[in-house]
Amino acid sequence: MEIAQRIGTGRRSVRRWKSAFLKEGISAIRAKPAPGRPPRLDQRAKKTLEAALLRGARAAGYATDLWTCPRVGQVIRKTFGVRYHVDHIGRLLHALGWSPQKPQRRAIEGDEAAIQRWIKTDWPRVKKTLRG
Repeated sequence: MEIAQRIGTGRRSVRRWKSAFLKEGISAIRAKPAPGRPPRLDQRAKKTLEAALLRGARAAGYATDLWTCPRVGQVIRKTFGVRYHVDHIGRLLHALGWSPQKPQRRAIEGDEAAIQRWIKTDWPRVKKTLRG
């Protein structure tokens, strides 16, 4: 069957689709997405969660402003009464458009102007000597 070859499927599928179309019309062959498990947080709850994340981890009662998956899980549990496995929280955050960030470690007493000056003047010199 030429149709099966053109769309890259088996002949039996094409026959089944044709039969369904002839019996029930176009609605019988439309794509029907698998429903899957409903999300634990609806869109409104996700917006509420994102607003809490944007306020920062300190505002949520943590000592630092670093969001970790376990911390986000605790906020979700406190706010919505829903438990997520820590591995799934990363997927949830990714779906919200958040990406994992690694915090930069900087000395508290660091002189930012001196650091920038060193990067611009001394680092290129050091970098050249490392190659040669």
